[in-house]
Amino acid sequence: MRVTLARSPAARQVEERQLELAEGSTVWQALQAAGWLEAAQAAGVQVAVWGRKAAPAQVLRERDRIELLRPLKVDPKVARRERFRKQGARAAGLFAKKRPGGKPGY
Repeated sequence: MRVTLARSPAARQVEERQLELAEGSTVWQALQAAGWLEAAQAAGVQVAVWGRKAAPAQVLRERDRIELLRPLKVDPKVARRERFRKQGARAAGLFAKKRPGGKPGY
């Protein structure tokens, strides 16, 4: 059975590995075979299969993608609010770029 493992150790860095495992292998066995077990046990790191949280004992299927998820440094909602605050109300939003000679709101 072929599976893919993916992780991002730092921003803008992605590592992927393809593994051949026996039928009925688990997420834990795949991480061990790739040598990523220590990275998966680090504080705050979660394991997912195709973006859904997975337990270490979850049995894998053909062509599954196992992902190691780092914890977020900043909440995306807070980051968006901060960017909007820096831009100012007139430079951002739906009506920020007006056509020359256009009606208000278009």
